[in-house]
Amino acid sequence: MSDFMLPDIGEGIVECEIVEWRVGEGDVIEEDQPVVEVMTDKALVEITAPEAGRVTRLYVPKGEIAKVHAPLFAYEAEASGQSGVPEPPRPVARPEDEVASPVEEAPTPGLESGGLVFSAGGAPRDFILPDIGEGIVECEVVEWRVAEGEHVEEDQPLVDVMTDKAMVEITAPEAGTVSHLYVPKGEIAKVHAPLFAYVPDHVDATDAAPASSATSRRETRSDAPAMSPVASGGRGPYGRIPASPAVRRLVREHGLSLEAIPGSGKEGRVLKEDVLRYLEDDRLEQNEAQPAREALQSTTMIPAQAEGEVRVEPIRGVRAVMARRMVESASTVPHFQYGEEIDVTELLALRERLKPVAEAQQTRLTLMPFFMKALALAIRDYPILNARLNPEVTEIHYLPSVNIGMAVDSQSGLIVPNVKRVERRSLLDVAREIQRLTADARDGRVAQEDLKGGTISISNIGAFGGTYAAPIINAPELAIVAIGKSQWLPRFDERGEVTRRAIMTATWAGDHRVIDGGTIARFCNAWKGYLEAPETMLLHLG
Repeated sequence: MSDFMLPDIGEGIVECEIVEWRVGEGDVIEEDQPVVEVMTDKALVEITAPEAGRVTRLYVPKGEIAKVHAPLFAYEAEASGQSGVPEPPRPVARPEDEVASPVEEAPTPGLESGGLVFSAGGAPRDFILPDIGEGIVECEVVEWRVAEGEHVEEDQPLVDVMTDKAMVEITAPEAGTVSHLYVPKGEIAKVHAPLFAYVPDHVDATDAAPASSATSRRETRSDAPAMSPVASGGRGPYGRIPASPAVRRLVREHGLSLEAIPGSGKEGRVLKEDVLRYLEDDRLEQNEAQPAREALQSTTMIPAQAEGEVRVEPIRGVRAVMARRMVESASTVPHFQYGEEIDVTELLALRERLKPVAEAQQTRLTLMPFFMKALALAIRDYPILNARLNPEVTEIHYLPSVNIGMAVDSQSGLIVPNVKRVERRSLLDVAREIQRLTADARDGRVAQEDLKGGTISISNIGAFGGTYAAPIINAPELAIVAIGKSQWLPRFDERGEVTRRAIMTATWAGDHRVIDGGTIARFCNAWKGYLEAPETMLLHLG
C-alpha cells in the first residue's frame, strides 16, 4: 500500500480544502483518472491518480483542510493488488534507464523521512530545504559556512540563506561529511528541493559500496547514446496530457506549453527529463542562432561609443518584499500627514542622568525607549492608533498589546522588527530589547517572530541627520511617525525671554479611512506631553 502525498500545487500554497472526492474507498482507479478536487486560495485544482490501482483510504474528508507534502489518500498499485503482497513503489523510468543492460541490479527506491532523502545505496543523503517561513517558497544562498569534503557536527551552522523577510541559518541535521553543495552562493534555492548532500558518520564502508557501483552504472549509461523521447499522441485516457503536478509546475515556471513537449513515458506522459531536454534543446538553438544575429546587427547598427557598462543587480530578499509592500500601502491606503515640534530639552537631561545606571547593566540607553514608552501610554487614551481594519474594511479590531516597530537600515535592506508588549515593560527592558533587535537587524539575522505582529511604527530619520520626512504606513498598521534630529534652536520662554531649547520634529502618517486629523492631533499632543515632561511617565508605570 502506498500513500499519495499532496504535491506542490502552486507557488506559496501550503494547504487546500477538499471540495469533492471523485472516488471512494475500495474503488479501482486508472492512471491519470481524476481522484479529487481541491480548492487553494487561488483556484480549483484537480488531482489525478499517479498509477492504476485500488483506493484503500481517504485521509482527508470533504470540507477539511489538506496539507502540502502530507498524505492525501492511500492506494494499492495494480500489480501489488493482484498478488496480495504489497510491492515497494518503483522509481519512474528514465530514458537512459531503457538503454541500460537488461542484466542489471535494480536501483533502491528512495526513502523519504523527516526532510531527508536517502539516495540509492544508502550512503549519501540529500538535505531537503524545509519550510522556513509561512509562504516562503525560495531563498537566496548568501554564504556557505562549509565546503565539499568538510566534516560537520550535528547542529553546526552550514549555510546562511536570505528569504524575503530575514536571514535564516541552516544547521546540520547530524554529524557527517559534506559531499556536494547543490546551490552555489548567490543562487536561488527552492523549498523542498535538495540543498546539499552529506554522508553521515554512522554509514560504514559496506554501505558505500552500492553507491559507488550505482555511480559507475550512471557513468556507463552516460556513454551510451541518449534515447529520444517517443511521443504517442499526447493524450491520456481522460483527455489530458499525462504529467505529474511537479512537471506541470516546472512547465509553468518556464512559460512553456505542455502540448509542445514530446513525452517519453507511458501513453505520452511528459516526464521531468523531457522538460529539461526541451529546455536544453531550446538553449542550444538560441546559441546557434546568436552568431547570425550578431553578424546582422554589426552590419545594420551604428557602432556606439563605449561609455561603461550598466551594472544590473536583481532585487531580492528583503528589498523585494519592501518594494512590494510599499507600493501596496501607498496605492491602497489613503495617507494624510501631520507634523509637530517637540521640546525634548528635559528628556535629554533625564537621559543623561539615567545613562550610567543603564550602562552598569550593559544596556545602551537612547531616546527610542522613551519614545516607545510615551507612545504606549498615549495609546491608552487613543486606542484607535493601535487598531487595524479587517480585509473587508467593515470592522475595526482594537489590539490588546502595543507592539512598536522600528525601521532599521540593515545590510539586507529596510526591515521593521518590533518590541512586543511595550505597555508592560520597564524603560530599561524596552532599551534592552531595542539593543537586541538593532544588533540582529544589522547582522541580517532577525527572527521571523520579531518581524510579525507590529501594531504601530517609528522611523528615526534623525539618526541619519534628517529633519522632516513623509513616511509610508507599514500596512496593516494604521499609523507611523518619522522622528527628525534634535536641534538647539532659540525659543521664547514663559517670560518672553529668548532661550536655548532642544527641538525635535515629528511627522505622522495616518490611515484616513479610520483616523481623522483631530484624532491624530489629540493623540500627538498626549504623546508630546509625556516627552516634554518625562517625569510624568512615572505616574503611569505599573
